[in-house]
Amino acid sequence: MSLIESGWFREMNDQWEGYSVGLKIDKVLYEGRSDYQDILVFKSSSFGNVLVLDGCIQCTERDECCYQEMIAHLPLCCHANPKNVLVVGGGDGGVVREVLKHDSVEKVTLCEIDEKVIEVCKEFLPDMANSLSDSRCHVHIGDGVQYMKENKNCFDVIITDAPDPIGAAKGLYELDYYRCLKAALKPNGIICSQGENLWLDLPIVEKLLTGCRSLFPSTGYAFAGMPTYASGQIGFVMASTNSDLSFNNPARTFTDEMVNKLDLKFYSSEIHKAAFVLPTFAKKVLFPKSGTQKNGVVHDRGT
Repeated sequence: MSLIESGWFREMNDQWEGYSVGLKIDKVLYEGRSDYQDILVFKSSSFGNVLVLDGCIQCTERDECCYQEMIAHLPLCCHANPKNVLVVGGGDGGVVREVLKHDSVEKVTLCEIDEKVIEVCKEFLPDMANSLSDSRCHVHIGDGVQYMKENKNCFDVIITDAPDPIGAAKGLYELDYYRCLKAALKPNGIICSQGENLWLDLPIVEKLLTGCRSLFPSTGYAFAGMPTYASGQIGFVMASTNSDLSFNNPARTFTDEMVNKLDLKFYSSEIHKAAFVLPTFAKKVLFPKSGTQKNGVVHDRGT
């Protein structure tokens, strides 16, 4: 659906009718196909190297910090003592890089089905992919659902770095997938999944949160600005088996000194709290009057 024309990359998607995202190309660095998807890497004129999978922008060197930091630190800072973390997807290594910034983490497992993505990112996006060589990181090449079925009650935090719900990725947005996530968590575990955007994908977000509320006693939704993603914004679906957890009130906070030490470019404890304050149009849909909203989090008794 996406195309390269007159020196520009344009991401177009039937999911977002009448809308596209464009970046000017300086040089195509890699173009090929793995067993699973088309892979493109190009150097843009304004956002550095760009990774594109099946025509959809996954990350750029300039703004990847927003997505990687938020999807990692939102759940990890809400957990009192995260030791064992699973990342499903995210072969670029950016999420793993951020997870490893937490001293309490003893092991992070990256479950990536497409080994070629890892190989390409090690060459063209080393600031992210180099994290996969850390001694605390275990890389598992295979299907994330099957891996979780074989490793139940194992993880303090599970992060799903999912692409958009197109083709095979649709399964990562279904209730059965979230049942697998719940079964793989330790008591009081937390999940955080790529949650699309409020402007173009609100029905999908509503479906995700409705499903989560049927499984987890605590659910929440945060969002952040992301210039190279569709609508310039990305969201994060969060859920926990801990009924007393409030996602916008992190269990562990970062001082300014810690933010600098950890080389954080986007996330801070203030950003964390603010990310759960939703615009009115989204709040009305995602937190209907029938639910009980407290501190930006819906608390329902899961089944």
